[in-house]
Amino acid sequence: MPKLDSYLSREFAQATFAALVVLMIVSLGGVFADVLSDIARGRVPAGMMLSQLGLQVLNYLPLILPLGLMLGLLLGVGRLYRDSEMPVLTATGVGPVRLLRPVMLVVVPVLALIALCSLWLGPWANAYSQRMIAEGNRSLLVAGLEAGRFVELPGGGGVVYVGSMSNDGTRLGRVFVYQQSDDRLDVTTALGGSLSVDGDARFLTLDDGFRVEGPMGAGRDFRLMRYESNELQLPDGDTSVADDDPELATTRALLGDGRPEARAQLHARIAPPLLALAFALMAVPLARSPPRQARYGRMLMGFLAYVVGINLMLMGSRWIADGKLPAALGLWWLLLPMLAMSAWMYFRDGQVAAPRLRRALPR
Repeated sequence: MPKLDSYLSREFAQATFAALVVLMIVSLGGVFADVLSDIARGRVPAGMMLSQLGLQVLNYLPLILPLGLMLGLLLGVGRLYRDSEMPVLTATGVGPVRLLRPVMLVVVPVLALIALCSLWLGPWANAYSQRMIAEGNRSLLVAGLEAGRFVELPGGGGVVYVGSMSNDGTRLGRVFVYQQSDDRLDVTTALGGSLSVDGDARFLTLDDGFRVEGPMGAGRDFRLMRYESNELQLPDGDTSVADDDPELATTRALLGDGRPEARAQLHARIAPPLLALAFALMAVPLARSPPRQARYGRMLMGFLAYVVGINLMLMGSRWIADGKLPAALGLWWLLLPMLAMSAWMYFRDGQVAAPRLRRALPR
């Protein structure tokens, strides 16, 4: 029945797309808050806000798409029961087994997208984001210095004011720098300057200016110095990601890495598409709604199953990284039982139990 498959798959795809749109709008708010927090802490240059937002969304898609797929199938199949279409289909011989084909027409492309994001796009976005941040901290324009505006130094250790800037962002004019450390303050002014980088350290090379150093509170221990050239080191941003962090490695590189952290990251990337398949199979029996039953009660059960599965995946990854679980076991202790239980729920859906034969009582 190709027409029936086309109709059902279209209904399921529309419901899944609607659920994904709502989840993406909600998730964007949380991701945007995280990016703003990194900018406020000086970890991410302000000029990279939109690019970092897009890259972070790619990194979170393996967690968002399984929930959207599950909720979409719950809504689509639940509508068939609510509009009395499913009893008609059942009467014509279309049961859960026959329903597997249109369900898979929607599930398989979403699973492919989840696997693509989890195994390749997510790690690439994470590594590319770190490279952008490292390069951005070396550039005056990207780091957020603008002519005529006070800019807070990374880490909140002071402010920088630039009166003018060249078009390419290499030269500064009329520079004012205020820094504080413990109970001392440092005020530096210069007619011009430029940014220089030595390894991971960033320096403002200032020309022809004054520097005043003194106590924050009471006291007269002030020092005034006039200089022709002065290098002022800028505080480093909060960059806590190491170069050998498994989160930045490709999936192919993790296959040959025997560290517990690398094995944990590898299993964390394999798990999302398999969990999404388990949630999708679980959604069809959970969507069965007898008459006069609350519509969203089964959706709450599905959401709770998603929360438990994702949290067990995250905790299991940490246990592998900490050595509490053997790397050979991985997350299969979670994935295989969930897949088996979801398949059992799917193929047992709608089956009527055989009537019990009661033994006749002797008179």
